[in-house]
Amino acid sequence: MTTTAAPAERGTDAPPAPRRILRVRLITALVIVTALAGAGGAAFHRVFTLGDLVPVVTVAAVSPVLLVALLSWPRRRTWPLWISVLVTVVAWTLVAALTLFHGDFTVVGGALRDSLKGTLTSLLPAPGRPELLVLPHALVWLAAFAGAELSLRTRMKATPALPAVAVFCVALLLGVHGPGSNLPVAAGLVGLVGALMIVRSGGRPLWLLAGVPAAAAIGLLAATVGPYLPIKSDAYDPRTTVKAPPPQQRDSISPLDRVSAWLQTPDQQMFIVHADAPEDWRIAVLDRFDGVTWTSGARFVPAGNRIPDGVTVGRTRVVQRFTIQDLPGVWVPAADRPRTIEGLAVAADPGSGVLATAEPLHSGQAYTVTSMVPDYDPGRLAAAQPARDAEAQAATALPETPGTTAKTAEVPPFRRLAQQVTKDQDTAFGRAAKLADYLRRVAKYDVSGLPGHTYAQLRYFLGSSKRGTSEQFATAYAVMARSLGLPTRIVVGFRPGVGGNGAWQVRSGDVLVWPEVDFAGLGWVPFFPTPEQAGASGKSASVPAGETQQKLEAAQKSAAAARKKNTGSGQKGPSKPKTPTRRPHKTSSTPPWLYGLAAVPALPAVYLLGVLIVPVLRRRRRRGGATPAERITGAWAQTREELGAVGLPAETALTAHEVAGFGAQRISGAESHLRPLADLVNRSQYAATPPGPDTAEAAWRHTDEISRLVRRTVGPLRRLIRRLHPGSLRLR
Repeated sequence: MTTTAAPAERGTDAPPAPRRILRVRLITALVIVTALAGAGGAAFHRVFTLGDLVPVVTVAAVSPVLLVALLSWPRRRTWPLWISVLVTVVAWTLVAALTLFHGDFTVVGGALRDSLKGTLTSLLPAPGRPELLVLPHALVWLAAFAGAELSLRTRMKATPALPAVAVFCVALLLGVHGPGSNLPVAAGLVGLVGALMIVRSGGRPLWLLAGVPAAAAIGLLAATVGPYLPIKSDAYDPRTTVKAPPPQQRDSISPLDRVSAWLQTPDQQMFIVHADAPEDWRIAVLDRFDGVTWTSGARFVPAGNRIPDGVTVGRTRVVQRFTIQDLPGVWVPAADRPRTIEGLAVAADPGSGVLATAEPLHSGQAYTVTSMVPDYDPGRLAAAQPARDAEAQAATALPETPGTTAKTAEVPPFRRLAQQVTKDQDTAFGRAAKLADYLRRVAKYDVSGLPGHTYAQLRYFLGSSKRGTSEQFATAYAVMARSLGLPTRIVVGFRPGVGGNGAWQVRSGDVLVWPEVDFAGLGWVPFFPTPEQAGASGKSASVPAGETQQKLEAAQKSAAAARKKNTGSGQKGPSKPKTPTRRPHKTSSTPPWLYGLAAVPALPAVYLLGVLIVPVLRRRRRRGGATPAERITGAWAQTREELGAVGLPAETALTAHEVAGFGAQRISGAESHLRPLADLVNRSQYAATPPGPDTAEAAWRHTDEISRLVRRTVGPLRRLIRRLHPGSLRLR
């Protein structure tokens, strides 16, 4: 059984529109449906980069519409729906396999099944891999196919746009917290929906062309009003409901365990950096300590060329070009904090920004990283308080080793030493800076020092040898800082290297370990407890770090010395600590006039919506009267309203036949409908027997034809002006 194409949207006795007009109208509708599907898919630009997304969306939006048109165009009647569905499924599989998977048909189904979870567990923008891009490809294809079929099989004006709007909603949900904005896409969708409704409402091609400016105005109005809409800022993120894959073991050997070996062969060439400024190059962040080993709790997830930014302070842009020489492992060097990476496929930890590859690095690999290096304000540093979120709480843990008792507890000795060192400091930042200053003063850098960072080795380092590498200085600092309640982690990286003029050679002897402390509102702030290298065993020609780090070190040294300068040499014990000054909590209350000001741009949209909807509702109410007499009266009221476009006053004392004569003089061909309609109106009001339903239907058929003749007589511009007139909002 076949399904017939939708008939013209007029009364059953109305002559059909010319075939040429119907063909133009259908082609135009299919073109708009293609654009709608493409616009819905364009909303995925917050999930994938445009370079990866545009070819996929273009193919998926155009192909099914062409397929539906080819299936239906040569025939007077459309194919059964099940045939169209079967053909489009086969066509999608073929196109997806050829364009995305290079002809491998066996992986299409599995990729589509896993694409949603893969997208939700990737950093935004997600990598442009075929197994992820297959999701927008399938959704846009389905929207284009459904929209084209609805255009051929239904008469409802806006229905073919619904699949594209659904794709837009899915993309909106998946792109929460992604880069960019979907407001222009939403405005484009609104304009295209308006254009589709205008095209499918009927009329001659010239009238359809006149609707293009109206559709463009609707889209522009949506783009203007969108930023002022009271939308909840904290959007729902589906990624919170998807369990990410467990952290992978990125490297069998921790970078911290390589430090001592690298320092024994200090001239091994690790990588070359061409950068805007010298920085410390990070490779790994270790935030878990079990009393024996520091490990990473990073949640590495696939990343595209952009890395999420968690820095909340001022930043300086630094572009780096790395060339790998002899750096082992999977950890990817970069300045803190990387924002984009080109030339290397990486996974990233959203919390720390650390980068890693799936396979070990090899000589000759090159990539470019753009980092936003934090630039800390000394005033904010001095007043900073330790962070108290869940991540920070985890970074204060200091477990006891198994089998310890109260007499052999490991942590209390470190706590007593840290409290003694920082007793003259009354701020968190001052205590953190004083610990770094203490270690720089009491211990010496020595590459021949014993490696390791267990509790026992750190006690030996602090109490006996007082010699070690940055491994011992950083880990000792971290344990002491955690014992004071300061959230601390360890970073392994390299000094800037040897060279200058924008190019630096980084060697194994430039390896450096440093701690970071998490402060509320500032994030992780690095500290440098390792003293300057000195002596033949520790000589380094590495250039100093950039200006930003030098300012940070100066602020830390100033904070560490501040209380000491104010404490007399003969004073015993710390003075009474002062209560830290806290900024008063400010409550923001929005003045009422601001809401009124924000509502001003929305008034044109409300007015435009009213003039578009109210006449439709008024006509529907008139046509759906409770009795045939009311429906005939409604048909006459609708006719008088239509005749207003040719000069009939809204309020007039003319009889029904006088109104019919007025209209017949101004509208060619209308007399054959106006005279019978006037007779029906007079009989319904004055005849002894009430009219029947057939009479009411006949009256509305005359009214529909009169409306068509009026539209043909009155130009599109005049009808648009009349429609936008405030008089079209009257309820009676």
